[in-house]
This record gives sequence, C-alpha cells and structure tokens, in this order.
Amino acid sequence: MFDTLIIGGGVSGISCAMVLASAKNKNFVSNKKIGILTHQKNSALQEAIFNNAYGIAPGKLGSEILSESIEQLTHTYPHIIQIPEEKVLKITGHYPEFTVTTNRNSYKAKTVVIGIGSANTFAIEGLMQYVEAHKKALPEKQRIQLKNITHKVTEGIYAIGTLAGWRSQLAIAAGSGAAVATDLLTLWNDGIQTHSHDSIR
Repeated sequence: MFDTLIIGGGVSGISCAMVLASAKNKNFVSNKKIGILTHQKNSALQEAIFNNAYGIAPGKLGSEILSESIEQLTHTYPHIIQIPEEKVLKITGHYPEFTVTTNRNSYKAKTVVIGIGSANTFAIEGLMQYVEAHKKALPEKQRIQLKNITHKVTEGIYAIGTLAGWRSQLAIAAGSGAAVATDLLTLWNDGIQTHSHDSIR
C-alpha cells in the first residue's frame, strides 16, 4: 500500500515526488511509502526548448530535463519507488484505499496525485466524471482539466499541472506539483502547515 502514488513523470509529477522525498527525515514522513509512475511519452516537454525558465540555462531541451529529472530522483532520493513504462487505465475505491490499475499491474494507494497533462485523450476510468474543458487554454486546443478546488479533485485524489487547470509553463507546473506535495506533508503532519527546504546550514 502506497501512502501516495503519483501518476506522471513530467514536471509536476517529478516536482511533487522530489518535495515529498526531501522530507524523508521528518518523523511523520519516515515511514511513508511513496511511488511514482514515471511514464513520460506524451509530455509536452519532449518538443520544448527553454530560454525563459528561472534557473535553467538558455537553450536547454525539455527532453533533457525529463531524463535528467528522473536521474536526479533516482540518485538523490532512491527511497521513492519508480514504476516506469506503465499507463494508468483505471482508478477505483475511495479514500483511504484506492486501486490504481495499469496496463501491467495494479497498486493500492491511500492518496493519488495525477499529473499526466491536459490532452483530450484522457481516459482514466473512474475519473471521467471530473473531466471538464480547460479554463486557461484556447478552446481550439481542446484541452481538458479535472474539476478541483486548489488541486483537490475529491477526498484522496489530487490533480497537478495542466490537468489541474494551470497554464503550461514549466515554473507553473513545477509549483503545482510542489504545492500538492506540501499539502500532503501538512496532512501527514496532523494538519500543521508544513513544507520541506534543503539547506546548507
């Protein structure tokens, strides 16, 4: 049973995983089992080049960021369970026990975080009732989002990145994933507002 299972290995999903992972030494996180399905095939970053992203050298390719972020997660936070090359087909159950079914396996999770982009090909059974037109995308793009209030779709299910209705900017997607991670840390910390910073002190 995962305490949190993140779906999507793009910017928002990896950001969420890294913030949760960096809190591993907090006593309310040390026993948490965190996983991420790192499927990246449909990420918009595959065709991106960055000249306007804070902290990223101009000319950096999105495809490089995708592969480097997985490598960073692997080496810096090896306790996060990565599940590559699986596509989620269905989510069933209710908080605090969901079953996430992929094309290869099924997993149990207390909470599920979904960051797989806003393409109108979204087809995860069990979530279709939350699909609506993306409120910050051009209508002709036919983007979708999941109905949510501050990322929360329903008890135990969170949407992040463009699937939560945010614009497709790297910094916005990363912030969205980090925001949900801090919400989960707060939940795990009995509702006490919580974040996780690394420090050289």
